[in-house]
Amino acid sequence: MAQSIETIRNFSIVAHVDHGKSTLADRLLERTGTIEARKMRDQVLDKMDLERERGITIKMQPARMKYRAAGGGAEYVLNLIDTPGHIDFAYEVSRALKAVEGVLLLVDSTQGVQAQTLTTLSMAKEAGCVIIPVISKIDSPYARPEEVKAELGALLGVSVETVLAVSGRTGEGVDELLAAIVERIPPPHASTANESRALIFDFSYSTHRGIAVFVRMFDGSLKKGDALSFRAAGKQFTSLEVGIFAPDETPVAALSAGEIGYVVTGVKEPGIVAVGDTVGAHRGTLPPLSGFDRPRPVVWASVYPESQDDLPDLRQALERLRLSDSSLSFEEESSGVLGRGFRCGFLGMLHLEIITERLRREFGLHLIVTIPTISYTVTTKQGKRETVYTPSKFPAFGDIAAVEEPWVRVVLITPPDALSALMQLFHDHEAVVMATENYADGRIELTAEMPLRELMRGFFDRVKNVSSGYASLSYEFLDERPADVVKLDILVAEESVPAFARVVARRRVQEEAERMVEKLHGILPKQLFVTKIQAEALGRIIASRTLSAMRKDVTGYLYGGDITRKMKLLEKQKRGKKRMAAHGKVDIPEDVFMKMVQESER
Repeated sequence: MAQSIETIRNFSIVAHVDHGKSTLADRLLERTGTIEARKMRDQVLDKMDLERERGITIKMQPARMKYRAAGGGAEYVLNLIDTPGHIDFAYEVSRALKAVEGVLLLVDSTQGVQAQTLTTLSMAKEAGCVIIPVISKIDSPYARPEEVKAELGALLGVSVETVLAVSGRTGEGVDELLAAIVERIPPPHASTANESRALIFDFSYSTHRGIAVFVRMFDGSLKKGDALSFRAAGKQFTSLEVGIFAPDETPVAALSAGEIGYVVTGVKEPGIVAVGDTVGAHRGTLPPLSGFDRPRPVVWASVYPESQDDLPDLRQALERLRLSDSSLSFEEESSGVLGRGFRCGFLGMLHLEIITERLRREFGLHLIVTIPTISYTVTTKQGKRETVYTPSKFPAFGDIAAVEEPWVRVVLITPPDALSALMQLFHDHEAVVMATENYADGRIELTAEMPLRELMRGFFDRVKNVSSGYASLSYEFLDERPADVVKLDILVAEESVPAFARVVARRRVQEEAERMVEKLHGILPKQLFVTKIQAEALGRIIASRTLSAMRKDVTGYLYGGDITRKMKLLEKQKRGKKRMAAHGKVDIPEDVFMKMVQESER
């Protein structure tokens, strides 16, 4: 029997990292009897080992709970969507928030509002969600419940009495929270359409069933055997199974308007399914749900197998991951040093880290990953405008008329004693501070804008260092703006090595050139001839070191005799070294290459 739409509550939990989101989800599942006590474990909704180790949510996971208040009354269905909080997955989270009517805004009572709290709050408001403010970890001896309640109330413009307090560890306040979910979050809007239409907010892949899309039903109903299609992709398919998350995938007869569940599509082609797309009746007349966009990569890195024999396995692994992550893009490329590999596009640094770690863990691959770079929009003097994804393809210095690069807005919340060091850090990374705000507990919120290139240059690690780990940071992407950058080439024996190329700020090019030349000079083995190591930028050589030749004793076997014999051999060796210096080529060992391309920029 279809669930009455009036008894459905769809919600999500949004929080900064380590504010107790997964632990609270565990208690909700436990209190509602969704999972038996003997089957409970910590972070039960986090399926991947990587999520459990890092204590972060990487993959969305819905869960359906049944709840009846202690005094009796109607039985409610509570659909929770556990979402990742990191900015790399902002688009996916925005679609998940479109699938719910309310959110629990969770703030750690020992830490207070953090930078990522502000980002997720803004997304929830844009999605039109009802916001229930909640403070967590009230059982901690370091908790400041009254202070943080006041801070959260002021942030939302609500009275302190409306802010709930819970402990995910002990379960204190969870019953009151469940009652508030039913009371404050409205049921889904009733649909009058007979035609099926649903929003895809995530999907998974299995070898046997193909792609299963996670959907929020807005109109009509879906059942096994329905002829359906993806509106954006234009792909038709027949549903092989429909079901709910209880919390494991459980087949049901049909999904009705207002419900959250999954549809097994049987599709096994990468690039077809995308988060935000609309799935509905084939040849249906209802328009697609609004807000669809295809996520665009902002960070690129080259991924090579340590052994070229593993190239087919790497290709297959990337294709497999793309079946469950449409934001991953890749294309084959070739390096003169490392052979063939793939140029991959990612949503951000965390996304890059997760994908490469999954390639290693889930597929057992040994990889070489180059230093990540961003894209630049270059206008040449001939008027041609192109997007450049890799430094080696950056046009020559004399051919460039203008360069644009992506910028980000950074929100940073810090204790006051780290403010001076952070302001210097902003200056070093070309950031422009736009606004400051003081919190009641003395902390300061800084809003700044900076090039994405500088954010990737170890900015987050430096923030943690100068603030002793107390500052929190979030960012969002802005537009593209003019960039004062140049291409830095490294030449070995007067031959450019494309894999060592960088795009750096003009003001740092001399420093970076000297650092890279010095680094390579220290690790490159000596050759049989004198080898020049040079850095070229701005149309000229700006740094140079000479690596002396390996000396071979060509007269060692001689014993006694005329000195002219030794002189002739030494002269012959000298002429040979001169010929090699003119025509010889340096073969850079793989370990040297790895040390250079994997070295993080300082």
